[in-house]
Amino acid sequence: MSVFGPVVKIHPVVLASIVDAYERRNEGASRVIGTLLGTIDKQTVEVTNCFSVPHNESEDEVAVDMEFAKNMYELHKKVSPSEVIIGWYATGYDITEHSVLIHEYYSREAQNPIHLTVNTELETRKMIIRAYVSAQMGVPGKTVGVMFTPLTVKYISYDTERIGIDLLQRTRASPGRTNGLTSDLSQVATAAARTQDMLATVLTYIEGVLSGKVTADNSVGRFLTDLVSKVPKIGAEDFETMLNSNINDLLMVTYLSNLTQAQIALNEKLVIM
Repeated sequence: MSVFGPVVKIHPVVLASIVDAYERRNEGASRVIGTLLGTIDKQTVEVTNCFSVPHNESEDEVAVDMEFAKNMYELHKKVSPSEVIIGWYATGYDITEHSVLIHEYYSREAQNPIHLTVNTELETRKMIIRAYVSAQMGVPGKTVGVMFTPLTVKYISYDTERIGIDLLQRTRASPGRTNGLTSDLSQVATAAARTQDMLATVLTYIEGVLSGKVTADNSVGRFLTDLVSKVPKIGAEDFETMLNSNINDLLMVTYLSNLTQAQIALNEKLVIM
């Protein structure tokens, strides 16, 4: 459940980094924490990267390596200057007194930072992910507390990230939990088959609306109209010629790539001899 506030959009590479940090945690550590990086606008907070921060935690105190966090961020700025500190993450789903202390530090590094909790225990066979923003509460002049308000979380991905996600999905059905990379032509065939399935779904919906079996949705209709208007008007023969030309270019690139690899391998063997 979310209330007023920005929408938090998370990329899959962030979740993969958090899980990897949790799997590599020090012996005896109950959770890991780290810095979230990304971009901010008026409506959304987009989390595109992160890195773990060493810390020691007990029932009475918590110690975070702030110097490590600053150095890592300075190094990261040299690679991705557009990404800024937008908050921090912690594994688990509890918000403790230590979380408040850590959040105070990140409040000095970012304006109104978000706090992301990732439950890596998979108790319900799902990774429960929640995002919060803090707000002070209490009587002015008296003791002031902190309240964490939940935010809406959405998952987005770049096209390159989507390829990795699809590959990981295929490993679920593999007995050894392994799967190799597919060739370029196989990816083209898979994309074409997926497009054909989506078109079949759209046609089924349209036929259902026209026959009166399905209630029309205005938002879907507007989306389809906008989609169709973006399709360029091109004849079947011209489209086939363009497609074949692109496939020939792809085959040529694949051939040259394999030829280059074979030449490099042959050169290495000649040097060894």
